Amino acid sequence: MSIESMILLCAGLPAVSFLYSTVGHAGASGYIAVMSLFGLAPEAIKPVALSLNILVAAIGTRQFYRAGHFHWRTFWPYAVPAVPCAFAGGYLNLPSHVFRLVIGVALLFSAVMLVVKMRAPDEATVPPVGASLGVGAALGFAAGLTGTGGGIFLTPTLLLFRWARTKTASATSAAFILVNSIAGLSGVIGRTHALPPLETMAPLLMTVLVGGTIGSYFGSRRFSREVIKTMLACVLVIASVKLIVG
Repeated sequence: MSIESMILLCAGLPAVSFLYSTVGHAGASGYIAVMSLFGLAPEAIKPVALSLNILVAAIGTRQFYRAGHFHWRTFWPYAVPAVPCAFAGGYLNLPSHVFRLVIGVALLFSAVMLVVKMRAPDEATVPPVGASLGVGAALGFAAGLTGTGGGIFLTPTLLLFRWARTKTASATSAAFILVNSIAGLSGVIGRTHALPPLETMAPLLMTVLVGGTIGSYFGSRRFSREVIKTMLACVLVIASVKLIVG
């Protein structure tokens, strides 16, 4: 990658991390899109995106936890089965064009439904543990396969089924993304036995650190649930386009 491309990449990534972190996400689908645009080597994109995800998700988890929005009972049934499934998805290198198309359309539909239900009461009923375990396993595998942390799948699921309130859904997704990204990156390393060089990673990590810190602060403490849902809809549209277009 040329120096000019690296500078432009470092200018674009903070905007992605800011937008995604306001809703408890870490930005993998956005990072993948931006890195592809600026010509990062295809074999490096997935591990770099997951590495950036881990940093931003850790920041988001801390911010939403400190703001009082994280609930262990909501989190663990999704996370426990998701971790091994995310590892499996990250380890496998499957042709996934049809899978990505289906998931992309589903995310686009979720974005539309969030806008339609924007004014719905912010109420929640915790689902049975068995249902949460099944959903967590499926979303974890999808996360590992697509090189994301799974928040783009979990948050709309929680909100549309009213399984969590808006900021609780964001807090749950941040922690969910953190553990899945670690598992997914472990799967990638297990398959490739390599990571991108530090000179490539360091400037990218520094840029998303800034955007993720600011975004998660505003998402956890400043923005209303309507603002968060609007920004989430934007994130889902970006993610769906990336999955559909490739």
